[in-house]
Amino acid sequence: MAESDGTTSVPPAKTCLVTGATGYIGGRLVPELLAAGHRVRVMTRAPERLRDHPWARRVEIARADAADEEAVAAACAGVDAVYYLIHALGAGPQFEETDRRTAQVMARAAREAGVGRLVYLGGLEPDGEELSPHLRSRAEVAEILLGSGVPTAVLRAAVVLGSGSASFEMLRYLTERLPVMVTPRWVHSRIQPIAIRDVLRYLVGCATLPPEVHRSFDIGGPDVMTYLDMMQRFAAVAGLARRRILPVPVLSPGLSSHWVGVVTPVPASIARPLVESLRNTVVCSEHDIARYVPDPPEGLLGFDEAVRLAIQRVRDATVATRWSSASTPGAPSDPLPTDPDWAGGTLYLDEKTRETSASPEALWRVVEGIGGDAGWYSFPLAWEVRGWLDRAVGGVGLRRGRRSPSDLYVGDALDFWRVEELEEGRLLRLRAEMRLPGLAWLEFHVEQEDGRTRLRQKATFKPNGLFGHLYWRVLVPFHGPIFGGMVRNICRAAEQGTAAAAGQQRAHAA
Repeated sequence: MAESDGTTSVPPAKTCLVTGATGYIGGRLVPELLAAGHRVRVMTRAPERLRDHPWARRVEIARADAADEEAVAAACAGVDAVYYLIHALGAGPQFEETDRRTAQVMARAAREAGVGRLVYLGGLEPDGEELSPHLRSRAEVAEILLGSGVPTAVLRAAVVLGSGSASFEMLRYLTERLPVMVTPRWVHSRIQPIAIRDVLRYLVGCATLPPEVHRSFDIGGPDVMTYLDMMQRFAAVAGLARRRILPVPVLSPGLSSHWVGVVTPVPASIARPLVESLRNTVVCSEHDIARYVPDPPEGLLGFDEAVRLAIQRVRDATVATRWSSASTPGAPSDPLPTDPDWAGGTLYLDEKTRETSASPEALWRVVEGIGGDAGWYSFPLAWEVRGWLDRAVGGVGLRRGRRSPSDLYVGDALDFWRVEELEEGRLLRLRAEMRLPGLAWLEFHVEQEDGRTRLRQKATFKPNGLFGHLYWRVLVPFHGPIFGGMVRNICRAAEQGTAAAAGQQRAHAA
């Protein structure tokens, strides 16, 4: 018998292409693949949105739209494994066609590039039940990828439990805000949720599957329960009183999704496909994945522990990615017109400047912390009403909040804005993602000259059509109290912060 040299077999490093890297799962998968020793390339329509991620300098970035065959083919060149994490959830009634078309583009590109492995995260498919449109589309994408001629692993999951996921946010807000609720019959459907930690472990393990593995795998945690059970157990873990839940047969998925849109930060356009899927029984029928990616010694993470960890991350403000990290379907992408003599049409500006006795550092801390729980420093009711109006017409509304209370990345969602540009200590530019008859930006510039600190705030609006012009003119009378109050109150908050810091220094000196 040959003697062992004492070494263990380590799977060879792979070059992995991650699509959907700006989304909830993709943004968490990239660092896990890097930690496992793999080389990573990410595919995104907007590389600038990845700039501030901690792992951005450790990956190769390929600019590509998922529907652009030539760009997708270039992104797949020289890749060992492709993680297909793209779906059009929330993109409107045509999302199934969009999912079908982009999956076909990837299947063709991967086959022609000689990719060794496709990995797709889909949804559990109950036998003998009519699938919701969301699950039906996930199943169709899985079939397209499995039929690509490339060895494919499809991981089929139900509800993913993790801080920031859309499913977790729905569960959290419904349970926290409604001690008594009337619910539809889907609260009795059986579900096998899985912790995000275990999803990521399975995904990473798929990079080194043997080439003969070509199939779907069901993945789920150790607990099978109803949505009603999930709400009650969430309440117990969170230290809340037991919830009173009254199921009724009259709430359709459409009405349910609008109710979810009112109570939670998840807009109805995303809530509806998730709610419709909850009417299906989503329980694993096998656990074959463990033959290739063994369960950890301590076992899969249970529901209570997964919820406890997720709640702790929310409380500690250490949420790495959120459901809102992904691009908002239909959100504008035109560049900000910066030429003073811009010839593309009318451009409306509202610019306000204020000097302050605060230090530049204190002023920047207030600017960078704007939105979310901190609010917008002027006329709170007006901002709330604008958020409600946006939700009423299918927009994202004001309650997306922010990923972290103290820092921002380019690409972060910030209520109904998106961080488009950020220069630490100097500039924050936000692009509007609320429903508007035009394009809008809000900028904050922190400036220092001759020892004086100044805040320059600029709102820019590019109208679309006659209604866009009318929209701006109707709002002009409100700009004084809204934008004027904002710049004034931001400076005041910074001055209070500077005074408090000086007081602490004096106390320490004494």
